[in-house]
Amino acid sequence: MDQHLLTIIAAFVVIVAVVAVIVFVAIHKRRSQNLRARFGPEYDRVVKQAGDLHRGEDVLQFRTKRREKLPIVALTPSDRSSFMSRWVGIQSRFVDDPRGAVSLADQLVSEVMKARGYPVGDFEQRSADISVDHPVLVENYRTAHDIALHHSRGQASTEDLRKAMVHYHLLFDQLLGNPLPERKEAQG
Repeated sequence: MDQHLLTIIAAFVVIVAVVAVIVFVAIHKRRSQNLRARFGPEYDRVVKQAGDLHRGEDVLQFRTKRREKLPIVALTPSDRSSFMSRWVGIQSRFVDDPRGAVSLADQLVSEVMKARGYPVGDFEQRSADISVDHPVLVENYRTAHDIALHHSRGQASTEDLRKAMVHYHLLFDQLLGNPLPERKEAQG
């Protein structure tokens, strides 16, 4: 082979390699953008917790695939009504028994999740599953759950319990299918 042909082949190989790298980077960038858009603040939390962008994104991809396999269903009108009535009772109980109301709110949110088809065994798995459909409210759920845990150890103030109720209520409404803006965090 002559030198000119070898130069052309080498240039072609270099061009193909550069194009392959550009395509790979573009695909990864698009994946990152899609995950960031889907998970919002949960994206940053998971990437930070994983300690690495790729590992964090793999966790989010895994969550998405796991969630797609779950048989999540809408509540029947009678179930919605029953859960809503129970919530109203729990809220009215808060004035006289804030600690008991928070415990009941935690239980009711778990019951609604179970009725919708979310697995409810382990809290960490439950919050990971919820994060796919409710990426902003999942942090509120974690906060409420942490307050409930502090309450069980006698370490939560009435104001903490009030905040937990606000957080539970936001997730409860979303799980019932009540229209709330998903991208707003709980005030409280």
